[in-house]
Amino acid sequence: MKLRRCLLATLVPLAFTPLAWASADDCQLNLSQPVLDFGLMNRAIRTDSAAERNLGERRMSLNLNCSTPTDMSLFYRAMAATAERFHFAERGTYQMRIRDAVLDGQSVELGLIAAVGQPPGQTASQLMWRPDHGVVAVQAGVPLQGRTFSAQLELTAWVQEQGMQMRDAVTWEANGVFDAVAAGRNKEVTLRARFAPAACVPALSNGGVVDFGNLTVNELSADKITRLPPRSLNLRVACDAPTAFALIMHDNRAGSATDDSDSQYGLGTDGRNNRIGFFSLNLDPASASADNFARLYRTDSAGANAAWSSSSTNPIALAKTRYLSFTDSAGSSAGPAMIQNFTTGVTVDAVIAPLNSLDLSNAIDLDGAGTIEIIYL
Repeated sequence: MKLRRCLLATLVPLAFTPLAWASADDCQLNLSQPVLDFGLMNRAIRTDSAAERNLGERRMSLNLNCSTPTDMSLFYRAMAATAERFHFAERGTYQMRIRDAVLDGQSVELGLIAAVGQPPGQTASQLMWRPDHGVVAVQAGVPLQGRTFSAQLELTAWVQEQGMQMRDAVTWEANGVFDAVAAGRNKEVTLRARFAPAACVPALSNGGVVDFGNLTVNELSADKITRLPPRSLNLRVACDAPTAFALIMHDNRAGSATDDSDSQYGLGTDGRNNRIGFFSLNLDPASASADNFARLYRTDSAGANAAWSSSSTNPIALAKTRYLSFTDSAGSSAGPAMIQNFTTGVTVDAVIAPLNSLDLSNAIDLDGAGTIEIIYL
């Protein structure tokens, strides 16, 4: 009996109060901003040469309310990118800081925990919320229970500069879940950012219309092609900010060119669907200018991730698939320069098929048409 009393006296101080768990009906978890929108980013607007761009900071408040004292540990479930950051869609990351914690009306410190019931590995008035960790209100390093808990959250997002290299507008989204384990509640948050290529607009003089006038059969060859006197236009490309871009052109009369190469475009067909001829648009770097560059050199590429040709002053025709761009460095294979305002002369050359291959019973209209496209690089 004495031995039992001694053991009881020894064991009583080791007794502990178990964590209080509440049913889901007893607690409510709310976020002030369930969707955090970082806005529209234009990759042409570069404020520095850093490897990643800061997309800004967004804030929201978190509130957990229970009818009885409860363990208020909170976990954030989201894909980790690093030990300090979460994954944000393609080539993006974000970080979350929690601060200004209040438990039952009293300001408290925060503890970073790896699991419910574990002692905090770090305590402070504000914490960087690390992936695979939770936070809990603490006092003197000891986790607290309570009925109401609130805190402010600051989320900062970044994107790698390579992630801005897109040809089309895209929207990134990432989801995370705040999980109040003991309270039996969770709440999802969505991060969103939109990206758009630089806004570059091409324009041709005379509205892009080239008029070769009225031609008679006496001016054209019966059994050979006839090259018409060239016509000139001016091409201008205006961008919102310095941008790397290339030019291609689409044939709006596809299949009607008598010489259907990558840089020849159809002139339409006659009344019996005979092909009338073809035309081309030729650019001479000597007539090109951009921003404050002393002079420009043309460079071209097969597209996508293909290599760029050594830049030169040789004239070149605008093609359907091969990218055409410009740089201020002679003999360079590094690709295009960043350009905001670009102008160049364009020579339009047209070729008419031999008359003996055409239906001359009615007047024939040259009906060539093409669309110049900007490719964002």
